[in-house]
Amino acid sequence: MYAIVEIAGQQFKVEAGRKIFVHRLEEKEGSGVEFDNVLLIEDDGKITIGEPTIKGAVVEGKILEHMRGDKVIVFKKKRKKGYRVKNGHRQNMTHVEIMNISAKGGTKKTAAKKEETKPAEAAVSEPVKEEKPAAVKAASAGAEATEKKAPAKKPAEKKPAEKKTAEKKPAAKKPAAKKTAVKKPAKDKEE
Repeated sequence: MYAIVEIAGQQFKVEAGRKIFVHRLEEKEGSGVEFDNVLLIEDDGKITIGEPTIKGAVVEGKILEHMRGDKVIVFKKKRKKGYRVKNGHRQNMTHVEIMNISAKGGTKKTAAKKEETKPAEAAVSEPVKEEKPAAVKAASAGAEATEKKAPAKKPAEKKPAEKKTAEKKPAAKKPAAKKTAVKKPAKDKEE
């Protein structure tokens, strides 16, 4: 028997008697913990899947110790720029032993039963429209009424193009860049 459970934001595959490392939990060492975010339970070939979790299912564990993980080196470098930064990080962790997995109290839906209950004709049937409660209808009607009352904005009037061109001043001419001529040596005319 195993279960997939969410502990401190991560999903773990757990079995009774197995020890796992999870992100740091707030409980004290030696105390018992219960995880109720059970996503899936497998028991002798019967798979129970939660939607999103299985109601009433609980994984019981015991906190063995709080510890820190191995050091991870974080090194950043930009080549040819002389930029180098070296940092280290150690993650806070909790060592947990799984004691028991119980699936009591919830309605069990197995993958095999779901396939049997869905005939091929039911998949083709028309979608069912859900009616909105009166309060939601009134709120949506009020929102639609306010949207309809808002007048459409008119585009701003354009000024004639002639005035714009008359107002423009001619751009001042930039002086041309001076060219320096290379003087060539004079040839002797006496030859």
